[in-house]
Amino acid sequence: MESAVPVCNTCGEQVGLGSNGEAFVACQECNYPICRHCLDYEIKEGRNACVRCLTPYGDDEKVVPDGGSEEYGNQIPNASHLHTSTDTGVHARNISTVSTVDSEYIDEYGNPIWKNRVESWKDKKNKKKRAANKKEAAEIPTEQQMEDKPQSADASQPLSRVFPIPKSQLGPYRTVIVIRFIILVLFIHYRVTHPVDSAFGLWLTSVICEIWFAFSWILDQFPKWCPVNRETYIDRLSARYEREGEPSELAAVDFFVSTVDPLKEPPLITANTVLSILAVDYPVDKVSCYVSDDGAAMLSFESLVETADFARKWVPFCKKFSIEPRAPEFYFSQKIDYLKDKIQPSFVKERRAMKRDYEEYKVRVNALVAKAQKTPDEGWTMADGTSWPGNNTRDHPGMIQVFLGSTGAHDIEGNELPRLVYVSREKRPGYQHHKKAGAENALVRVSAVLTNAPYILNLDCDHYVNNSKAVREAMCFLMDPEIGRNLCYVQFPQRFDGIDKSDRYANRNTVFFDVNMKGLDGIQGPVYVGTGCVFNRQALYGYGPSSLPAKPKSSSSCSWCSSCCCCCRGKKPAKEKDLAEIYRDAKREDLNAAIFNLTEIENYDEHERSLLISQMSFEKTFGLSTVFIESTLLENGGVADSANSSTLIKEAIHVISCGYEEKTAWGKEIGWIYGSVTEDILTGFKMHCRGWRSIYCMPLRPAFKGSAPINLSDRLHQVLRWALGSVEIFLSRHCPLWYGFGGGRLKWLQRLAYINTIVYPFTSLPLVAYCILPAVCLLTGKFIIPTLSNLASVLFLGLFFSIISTSVLELRWSGVSIEALWRNEQFWVIGGVSAHLFAVFQGILKMLAGLDTNFTVTTKAADDTEFGELYMIKWTTVLIPPTTILIVNLVGVVAGFSDALNSGYETWGPLFGKVFFAFWVILHLYPFLKGLMGRQNRTPTIVILWSVLLASVFSLVWVKIDPFVSTNDASTAAQSCIAIDC
Repeated sequence: MESAVPVCNTCGEQVGLGSNGEAFVACQECNYPICRHCLDYEIKEGRNACVRCLTPYGDDEKVVPDGGSEEYGNQIPNASHLHTSTDTGVHARNISTVSTVDSEYIDEYGNPIWKNRVESWKDKKNKKKRAANKKEAAEIPTEQQMEDKPQSADASQPLSRVFPIPKSQLGPYRTVIVIRFIILVLFIHYRVTHPVDSAFGLWLTSVICEIWFAFSWILDQFPKWCPVNRETYIDRLSARYEREGEPSELAAVDFFVSTVDPLKEPPLITANTVLSILAVDYPVDKVSCYVSDDGAAMLSFESLVETADFARKWVPFCKKFSIEPRAPEFYFSQKIDYLKDKIQPSFVKERRAMKRDYEEYKVRVNALVAKAQKTPDEGWTMADGTSWPGNNTRDHPGMIQVFLGSTGAHDIEGNELPRLVYVSREKRPGYQHHKKAGAENALVRVSAVLTNAPYILNLDCDHYVNNSKAVREAMCFLMDPEIGRNLCYVQFPQRFDGIDKSDRYANRNTVFFDVNMKGLDGIQGPVYVGTGCVFNRQALYGYGPSSLPAKPKSSSSCSWCSSCCCCCRGKKPAKEKDLAEIYRDAKREDLNAAIFNLTEIENYDEHERSLLISQMSFEKTFGLSTVFIESTLLENGGVADSANSSTLIKEAIHVISCGYEEKTAWGKEIGWIYGSVTEDILTGFKMHCRGWRSIYCMPLRPAFKGSAPINLSDRLHQVLRWALGSVEIFLSRHCPLWYGFGGGRLKWLQRLAYINTIVYPFTSLPLVAYCILPAVCLLTGKFIIPTLSNLASVLFLGLFFSIISTSVLELRWSGVSIEALWRNEQFWVIGGVSAHLFAVFQGILKMLAGLDTNFTVTTKAADDTEFGELYMIKWTTVLIPPTTILIVNLVGVVAGFSDALNSGYETWGPLFGKVFFAFWVILHLYPFLKGLMGRQNRTPTIVILWSVLLASVFSLVWVKIDPFVSTNDASTAAQSCIAIDC
């Protein structure tokens, strides 16, 4: 029988019973179904009116949560509920399953004293908030309240919408995937059951490669099974959190920008990124920009001083005329009509003046760069005559300098500017600093002490804000009460400037960002790609989401009490199983402690605060900083109003000391995770394993744009680094093949996607072998496929057409061009036979033997024309394998045609099959060949010598040994020769 109690329209659970024993009713006017928990949440967020009829909630029915107060908003569970996973439900914060409170701090009723204090504090805070709201409501005239009602109705609408791919596009796509999978299985079965006896070695090699390619295709294809699109509503966000005449309630955001060497990462590029952040369309008091200088370069510091001064002119100009983008270098270089949509008469005059100011600013920064080319023998000296603390980049103290902000310089119009903070963490010999991941973790701690925004947006120094409303786009997800509670981050796609129109080396990664990431967004969310990502700070601290996915019934327990043993099944004794579950859950949820909003606690003295922190054992997790640990308890961020700025700066210097992370969970369970040069993949993977989900946000105007290496050598070096990071993860304890199964929180399609990200470099081994096979077949006269039967012909044609159909249908729902798809296929082969191959061996040597092999890149030539870098020739050992494969296949084609001409027309049929595969390899490597030739067809001599040498040796060895010719064939050939001689 179905229950007569209605279901809550917000969370989908039953609304429960009221004090009169009947169904709980929140709105007496329209009986809109909403449960107690959701009603408390609405009132806590300041929405005191019914969603349907906009009638204010009355006092007819008091909400009395279990163990809580009898007033609205006081949904404070008692201590027994804090440690019961089944009673908290989806509305409660994820609570630790292991109590760390000592018995001496428990009151006579068994409740921890510090929790009771927090509850009483929240009681007082909520009462004050309700009183303030009533006072404000009383001051507002009735006419104005009536005018505000339509705005409240708009504010109650969802902030985003998911619209899946139309069935007319997705249905055929899935059907073709299934058909292709079936044909692939039949094809593999045919290849395995029909060996080629005359070339058994070649056949076996090809079959092994094809099986691996099939496995790799499954890993790549099936995570794209449920692609989705999303749409945001920024106007609704403003209506909800930016009411006219009231302070903005939008959440604060801390921006992270990281740089290392200003000579390799030009200060002007970093400055444009910083300027675009300071001018973002967001409340200035909600924005803080932290610049990490991991090279402790005085050039970076001085250029940031100049940038802060220029920002006083640039930021008001951007906001006055609403220009896009707000990075001056890219704004002034646009080849568009900049007068479009501009109606202010003063715009042209002010734009000319601003362009002149920017050029003067560029001259000053370029002068600093020129000065920094040669380091003085005595080291750098600052303007006041003191020595620069970072003269020794490997041994220097931590440095922090705060620019702008509420207490700093204002813009030329007298308005406040966002805070800008220069950070250079301490470095000493003998300490592991963990490169970019360590620098990001240092910024997490510094920002937590100084501003403690609940959200963090990290950007590479060469990625500027291209859409000034990008932060608002992300907030449509993160601040949505329905989905924001379980979001660890919002990832934006990467877009690039300065790439040639043909995108010769697939620098845009269009297939990955417009196809794969959309597919992942339909599962558990996109992977973290290192930049252009807005994080929930609580997720970085290792906490779990507020409502975790349900655990499998076979491995879950119904309660922490002793009676839960009756709910367990299996042959194993119930008690032992419960103990094992408790132990695993305790290890898994060690960091999921109760989180309270402690922003305004003034009754706690220093002893009580330290007592609370020691009881929670946070010091072993977050390090020895009371200020920082307190900031981790503030779910909504912020710092205490009574905090002293000089004290906070001292504490910030302390948390970036080189020994702060020792014997803590930094880099292991919290923050950016160490252990791989691709710390982004590892960090996102850990969050998804905890049950978080992420969201992919693709606004019409790209949120961020960056620069990418467009010449061949730099592009291969970049891909080599990514592949090396994947190999490191594969050989670590965080490998998705075996990590994260205990909690059951990572969806299996999401796991397939992560497995694909760490095994793809190993595809280089079969790919190299498969690219050499056509040349071997042409040189030896053998082939990997026997004479085709009718069934075999059907399988080959079916596989061929299914591959084409999958690509066409994928292009249809994703909007990717066929040229982008073809470039992606070409560079998959180019990178597979070069950078991925080196990454596999380098990763194995590094992880197993401790050898760190570096592949250096040296510039050989360049042009000053547009896209001149595209034709730049650089020497690197990564170029040798693909060049060798190209030459071997070209030699094989020539040898094959020569043999066919000498042997007669009967050999032309088999020749076409062999030549087809050889041309398939050459066609995929054609962009690589163009890159080697350069604009003037110049190729480094060393590359040609090595490639010709290896190709010649390889060809001579095959002709001499010919191992795939059987003994009988050899004796027959010898007899025929003897007969001719006779």
